[in-house]
Amino acid sequence: MKGSKDALRHARALFQTCVKDGKLDHDRVKSIVKRVGEEKPRGYLAILTAFQRLIRLELEKRHAVIESAVELTQDLKDDVLKNLKARYSDDVTSEFKVVPDLLGGMRVRVGSDIWDGSVKARLDRLSQAIA
Repeated sequence: MKGSKDALRHARALFQTCVKDGKLDHDRVKSIVKRVGEEKPRGYLAILTAFQRLIRLELEKRHAVIESAVELTQDLKDDVLKNLKARYSDDVTSEFKVVPDLLGGMRVRVGSDIWDGSVKARLDRLSQAIA
């Protein structure tokens, strides 16, 4: 569902008030949602939808999903997390998953950035090159 330009503009303005020093202020987000819900300005559902999308994208930028074919050792987890924090910021959260379909290697996703060093991805690229 696409929102109107006004709703998107209002949502961006609200979102900018929630970001302090490059970090999202969760208390400010709650108060804005409460205030918009109470006041119900014109197109408030579109504003809240666009605002929710901006918040979701901001949270995804700070969350890493690390998938591997087997359970990683704690040292390897710490090393991967240290590298991610150096590349992005110290407030990156992480989630480690075991996905046997990868066959080997690992896939890391932070926001819209994806690094895929899995055996499955290599086999897929090889089969596409042959076909």
